Amino acid sequence: MKILIIGKNSRITQFLKEYLDKDFSISIKGYSELIKKDSLYFKKYRFIINCSSNTKFVKSKYDASNDYDYKIAKKIIRLKTSYIFLSTRKVYKPKESCKETDKPQPLCNYSKNKLITENKLKKILKNRLIILRISNVIGITKKNSKKKLHNTFIDIFFKNIKKGFIVNNQKVFKDFISSKKLGQVISKLIKINARGTYNLSIGGKVYLNNIVQWLNHYNPNSYKIVNHDKFNFNNDSFYLNNDKILKKTKIRISILNLKTECKKISKKYFLN
Repeated sequence: MKILIIGKNSRITQFLKEYLDKDFSISIKGYSELIKKDSLYFKKYRFIINCSSNTKFVKSKYDASNDYDYKIAKKIIRLKTSYIFLSTRKVYKPKESCKETDKPQPLCNYSKNKLITENKLKKILKNRLIILRISNVIGITKKNSKKKLHNTFIDIFFKNIKKGFIVNNQKVFKDFISSKKLGQVISKLIKINARGTYNLSIGGKVYLNNIVQWLNHYNPNSYKIVNHDKFNFNNDSFYLNNDKILKKTKIRISILNLKTECKKISKKYFLN
């Protein structure tokens, strides 16, 4: 089965390639190259996953000219090719156990734009679409991405630890997914030819102080602890309900899995 991943410099592309390469024939192309292709070019692919985006889509109000997913999707309207859209947990208002059936309440341009794209893709692709509302992805790439549209949690952690401190967030919890589980779940969804909208996360509270401790596990250097109120961090607490995707894929996703992956990342970062 041939899978097209769009976004040569994306860290998510690197994560997916590592796990999808085991079972599928993977092609990785840049968006600027593909948008010039006609529809017939995409006919050979069973699934397309777009990992590319742009600053205007992330930061500005919706404009179809900035919507890479919608532009690619229009090219496959008359094909049998299916599309995996990487949405965000931010389409929900932060709360405990956000469900796919909850009314979306996006609060920023990025999440508002993602929701608009979800709805546009549903109209034109109908039953050839998987929408993944993904929580914070934890993983470390083999090489740094050349272009970053925004910093992730792990970016912020390693940036701070280089400066010799970690941030105390003992009351804040969020939801995460390891790069390994991200790849495993998407691989399974492709194999079973799934359709629909799914939350992709651990599905439970992960306190930030715990995940920082796991990521810092192999750090041989001294550091200081700084209270979070000295930083303009996003301190909303939330987690997603992931019952739907667990039932669909039968893949176990747990906090223990995340802890193990974080310690592997720590070892790779500090000791290699």
